[in-house]
Amino acid sequence: MFVQSFPPIIDDNSRVLVLGSMPGTASLTKHQYYGNPRNHLWPVIYGLFGREPEDDYDARLAFALGRGIALWDVIATCSREGSLDANIRDEVPNDIPGLLRQYPGIRCLAFNGTKSHDTFRKYFGTDPACAAPARLKLPSTSPIPTPRMRTTADRLEAWRVLLPFLNDTGG
Repeated sequence: MFVQSFPPIIDDNSRVLVLGSMPGTASLTKHQYYGNPRNHLWPVIYGLFGREPEDDYDARLAFALGRGIALWDVIATCSREGSLDANIRDEVPNDIPGLLRQYPGIRCLAFNGTKSHDTFRKYFGTDPACAAPARLKLPSTSPIPTPRMRTTADRLEAWRVLLPFLNDTGG
């Protein structure tokens, strides 16, 4: 099945760009970043600031942007059955270098899992436009547990490395 990612959620105050691979089936159906209610992304982002996620999607986006966190995906389009990254085929990347030129305040690219990190490196690893921001490969917020990442608390602890990049955004 052919799938397409969403437009970026970003503004001039964004300091960290969280890059997923491709939205899963639940997210695509809801037309929402991290729309699977079991995904840990929203509890992690709110948890960085000692808060609980709001139910309203637009409020979640405003919360992230208000703290300097932007969202996008490395992959623009691909073929994939289901939601697993392992099933992604024929990927076409988003124009991340173009986005970084448009938003020079981005200090950090935070890769939400291995697939987003590896796909970025494949297409943009040596692109000069992508050289300035720090690059952090973080544990996936997918609801699928791994031996080291079973809970939201596990992921939250790993994602705390983003806080220094957000320290002047009013969080």
